[in-house]
Amino acid sequence: MTPELSIVITVLNEVENVGRLVEKLRVDLSGIDYEVIFVDDGSTDGTQKAIRTIADERITLIELRKNYGQSTAMTAGIEHATGRYVALLDGDMQNDSSDIPHMLHKLKTEDWDVVAGNRKNRQDGFLLRKLPSRMANYLIRKLTGVHIKDYGCTLKVFKKEIADDLGLYGEMHRFIPVLAKLQGASIVQVDVKHHHRQFGKSKYGLGRTFKVMSDLITMVFFRKYIQKPMHLFGGIGFIMLFIGMITNIYLLILKLSGHDIWGKPLLILGLILLLGGIQLITIGFLAEISIRIYFESGNKKTYQIRRIVHGQKKDVEYR
Repeated sequence: MTPELSIVITVLNEVENVGRLVEKLRVDLSGIDYEVIFVDDGSTDGTQKAIRTIADERITLIELRKNYGQSTAMTAGIEHATGRYVALLDGDMQNDSSDIPHMLHKLKTEDWDVVAGNRKNRQDGFLLRKLPSRMANYLIRKLTGVHIKDYGCTLKVFKKEIADDLGLYGEMHRFIPVLAKLQGASIVQVDVKHHHRQFGKSKYGLGRTFKVMSDLITMVFFRKYIQKPMHLFGGIGFIMLFIGMITNIYLLILKLSGHDIWGKPLLILGLILLLGGIQLITIGFLAEISIRIYFESGNKKTYQIRRIVHGQKKDVEYR
């Protein structure tokens, strides 16, 4: 029988948290027909064994062969979810699963596609966590036009069809609201509880800043030009080509008038603009072809699974 809600939890070295998390889920979601899908993203501390020990008929464990990153782990969990709705939850117990029933109720009764969490009283250090996060949130809002206060909060509830088409790569889990908007999804944000991490170590730090910024550039492109890349590359290219042609025509007139133009900076600039414009227009054509391949090609997995454990059933091996 299909459960109402699938809870996808990505974990990496959370052996001390998984047992407590499962017990809390049993209490907080007692009135909901749910399944829990743990995706272990290459843990080395016995997290997989701990999950297998506590597994029951509601719990599925997906073990990835290595550490692929949170976005890919989320994709694996979503693809194996069978519920009509999908909730994303961190395995560190900083988010509170008691917020899920309210978020699910809001999604169903008010017909939203996505209900996102906003950590109103975030329990993290200001300098290394809150400040970079606020700066990142501001940039994402300004550049994408999707006005969500807290992009970094994992706790979200989706309709299954929206979750299936997110297309998470790299560090794209931070941009889930933007990816959902690309599908035309309606999004609302609600305040949720946030707790200090009691066990284990945070997997986040300043080192991910450059990854996020790189993905932000990609996200802006996807948000504005995914279906019309020639509008970006071709637009800039034609402007450069036009200026380059005008510059070179001017220099040609000077040459025909008997002036020496060799070695003039303007000549170099004109050639650079001319060649750069041609290159950008060519890139635009190639991007158009790539986008058509992107939309028309079949679904391809970005991960490999070692095994899937359904409750206490025998492991299914993937080679």
